[in-house]
Amino acid sequence: MNDQEYYMSIALQLAREAGADGEAPVGCVVVDSYGAVIGRGRNRREKKHSALAHAELEAIEDACNTLGDWRLSDCSLYVTLEPCPMCTGAVIMSRIDKLFYGARDEVTGSCGSVINLFMEKFGQSTQVVGGILADDCGELLTEFFKKLRNQ
Repeated sequence: MNDQEYYMSIALQLAREAGADGEAPVGCVVVDSYGAVIGRGRNRREKKHSALAHAELEAIEDACNTLGDWRLSDCSLYVTLEPCPMCTGAVIMSRIDKLFYGARDEVTGSCGSVINLFMEKFGQSTQVVGGILADDCGELLTEFFKKLRNQ
């Protein structure tokens, strides 16, 4: 298992926790330049009754609190599902250097599936790599929504 798969496996565990709690199973971690996980998040939209309770936003906020700074330069974000426009904006605004995601999101994905906001000239350059443990991430989402539809 390489580093990218290792960190994505942590995000996958958070996604499983979200799914077990009745949330869409999306998990996220922020990792500093030394390899320490400094932020963790998972979807909590149903519990918090908030459109803002996405895994990425929770992990970014946790990382900012850990560092005591809103700037997350030299950090990487790992998320099990391609970020939506809101979360992509948060990645850009927090100055995260690298984004790794698992499954593509053909409905709201903003790293190339629907739109690629990282191609716009926001003054921040973020390296994006998709497909990390994509099958595992996608299967988790597929099974969750299949069970939801059957209920």
